[in-house]
Amino acid sequence: MTIVDRVVTPAEAPVRVLDGVLRTVGIGALQLEAGGALPEVQLAYETWGTLNEDASNAVLIQHALTGDTHVARGRGDQPGWWDALVGPGKPVDTDKYFVVAANMLGGCYGSTGPASADPDGLPWGSRFPFVTIRDSVRAEARLADRLGIRRWHAVVGGSMGGARALEWGVTYPHRVRHCVVVAIGAYSTAEQIALAQAQVLAIRQDPNYRDGDYYGATTPEAGLGLARRIAHISYRSEPEFSFRFGRRGQGAENPFDAPGGAASRGRYQVESYLDHQADKLVRRFDANSYVILTEALMSHDVGRGRGGVERALAATRSEFFLASVTSDRLYFPEQTEQLARGLPGEVPVFTIDAKIGHDGFLTEIGQLGPELRRRVFAL
Repeated sequence: MTIVDRVVTPAEAPVRVLDGVLRTVGIGALQLEAGGALPEVQLAYETWGTLNEDASNAVLIQHALTGDTHVARGRGDQPGWWDALVGPGKPVDTDKYFVVAANMLGGCYGSTGPASADPDGLPWGSRFPFVTIRDSVRAEARLADRLGIRRWHAVVGGSMGGARALEWGVTYPHRVRHCVVVAIGAYSTAEQIALAQAQVLAIRQDPNYRDGDYYGATTPEAGLGLARRIAHISYRSEPEFSFRFGRRGQGAENPFDAPGGAASRGRYQVESYLDHQADKLVRRFDANSYVILTEALMSHDVGRGRGGVERALAATRSEFFLASVTSDRLYFPEQTEQLARGLPGEVPVFTIDAKIGHDGFLTEIGQLGPELRRRVFAL
């Protein structure tokens, strides 16, 4: 299926605005890769720094599955999820670069998603269409047009954000100078799809899910919490779990000390940890968006409709910066090595040496700072 974007007239280059403030912009109707369309799409985004006259200093930062647009500190000094990477004097120096972070299409942090109102003013719910990583990147290209950005100095992302960054480099090779892809491969593997399917089913089988039409009623907290537990096990490594928790009981809740039957036994520390992670996500994320974005990540395949991965990567024109996490058991370092072999020229793979697992792309991103300054952000 060939999809042609509607032309969007670029806006005038923005002047300096308050850093880290959520904004939205309409990008019009969007046809979708798998069929169907969204009539009026809004994308939420935040910016830091000032776009220069020729718009050559723009950097797009892409968030992970349950991430948001607040990548760095801004108004109110609220911490960002990549503060070690983005900000004044940081590797992505906001005194030099104009940084944009957009909420993915289908998300729940301001962009059009299943909780958004349809043309009749009702939540999309179960009627929200299937969207892909490629759909979101095409929407982000409209946002770039609105901001007057014809070419990004760099597009940067890790995990699902890395999938979006890579898709930018393949879909719009002449609009991306540097493409920074961390902790992701060229496509989602069968194992990664299997793990994702378990999470999606955990939500869909919650009685409160109601096929996605739960707005205004009890939300599927149990299903979303279980999905988060499944995911978080893959985000961390076995050595991390063993070191932090071992087989220890959770204080007075030690399973061998708690009275009562099996249904009321205590918890191990690792169970308490997973419960905590689930509770945090349930308070801040929409179950439908979790399903939509997880299925989008399942769809990740830069070779789809392009003659395969090898052919798609051979057509890229960006300068690639690839990195993996040594202990990653969700997106194995071998996938990054495979990606490097498929790209034109000699593309080195840098490593984040972390025992924590996949989440090292967030917690240990500072390890990449010196090489990023030298190879990508030397403006």
